Amino acid sequence: QVQVVESGGGLVQAGGSLRLSCTASGLTFDDYMMGWFRQAPGKEREGVSCISWSGGSTYYADSVKGRFTISRDNAKNTLYLQMNSLEPEDTAMYYCAAVKSPYNYCSGSWLVPDGMDYWGKGTLVTISS
Repeated sequence: QVQVVESGGGLVQAGGSLRLSCTASGLTFDDYMMGWFRQAPGKEREGVSCISWSGGSTYYADSVKGRFTISRDNAKNTLYLQMNSLEPEDTAMYYCAAVKSPYNYCSGSWLVPDGMDYWGKGTLVTISS
């Protein structure tokens, strides 16, 4: 049984940092492209960032480019999202997701909610102004 569990959310002031983690079990982690999504109240779920199975290819949404860094540790079956210079607009539930992919590549076209195989339940990030 596949399990995807996020952690690391919380309440921080604008300008602060948070590091999200996501641990996946029940799957061969390095067979999967991994992604982070977020959903703010009243808004659709949107792709934030993705990383290929080796970590050699990454993608960021324009809204987070230069502030967020995605990484993975395949030995630990863990995905990370380092979030710096946080803004109130970053307030959302953040979800980790996985899709099986033989390609060592990810892009915005891969980072769509309907295309993912497995999801976590999310971790809440709240940024105060």
